[in-house]
Amino acid sequence: MRLLFIGDVVGAPGRKMVEQYLPKLKTKHKPHLIIINGENAAGGKGITGKIYREFLEQGAHAVTLGNHAWDNRDIFEFIDEAKALVRPANLPIGTPGKGIVYIATEHGEVAVINLQGRTFLPAIDCPFRKADELVAEAMQRTPMIFVDFHAEATSEKQAMGWHLDGRVSAVIGTHTHVQTADARILPKGTAYMTDVGMTGPYDGILGVDREAVLRKFLTSLPVRFEVTEGRSQLSAVLLEIDAKTGKAKKIERILINDDHPYFE
Repeated sequence: MRLLFIGDVVGAPGRKMVEQYLPKLKTKHKPHLIIINGENAAGGKGITGKIYREFLEQGAHAVTLGNHAWDNRDIFEFIDEAKALVRPANLPIGTPGKGIVYIATEHGEVAVINLQGRTFLPAIDCPFRKADELVAEAMQRTPMIFVDFHAEATSEKQAMGWHLDGRVSAVIGTHTHVQTADARILPKGTAYMTDVGMTGPYDGILGVDREAVLRKFLTSLPVRFEVTEGRSQLSAVLLEIDAKTGKAKKIERILINDDHPYFE
C-alpha cells in the first residue's frame, strides 16, 4: 500500500502547488491513500470548509491539522460533519472534531491519527498516553496506522517515533515547516521522519514574509505575519506499507522547488 503525505500547506501559494503537482504525483507514484496537513491552508491561519472540500476534490482522503486548527473560526461551522478532517487527538475532552479517522483503501483500512506535542507549545493532554490509547483502538481494526505528530521539538518527535516503533506504520512530523533529511525505517518497522516540510512560499521564512520576521528578531516588537508571495515549493513523503503486517517497507522524501525541480 502506497501512502502520500503532503506537509503543512501554507496559504494560497501552498494550495496552488497542491493543485499543480498533486495530479502529477498521483500519476507517477499511484498512491492508494493521500493525506494533506492543512492547518495553515487559509492564509497561513487555519482552514475553511471550502479549502477542505477542495483538498478532497483534488484527491486527498484525509486532512490533518495542528496548533493553528482554530485560527479560522469557519472551522466550527463544519468540523463535526467533516468525516476526513483530523485534529490533534490529545486536545481536552469536549473539543470539537476527532483525532482519529479510518480510511478505506483497496488494500484495507488505514487509521490516520493526529497528535500535537507539548514542548514549546500549549500544555494540552499527553500525546504519548493518547497515542497508546488510540493505537490500541486502531489495532483492533487494522495493522496500518499513520501518525501525523505536529510538534516543535525534534527530541519530542524522535521520542514519539521510538515510543511507537513496531506499533504503527509511520510517525511523520509536521509543524516546523523545514523538511528534515532523516527519513528512515526504525528497527521494528515504523517509518519515521522528523518533519515532512512545508508546501508554500519558498523565499519567505517558514512561509511568512521574511522582512516581517527579520523585524521581529531585530526589534523584539510585535509584528503582523502574512503569507508571502513569489516562488513556491511542495514537501511530501511517500511511504510503502505492507498491508498485512502494517510494517513500512520504504520511505522516500519528496521536495519540489526551483532548486529541486520536478521530473516526470
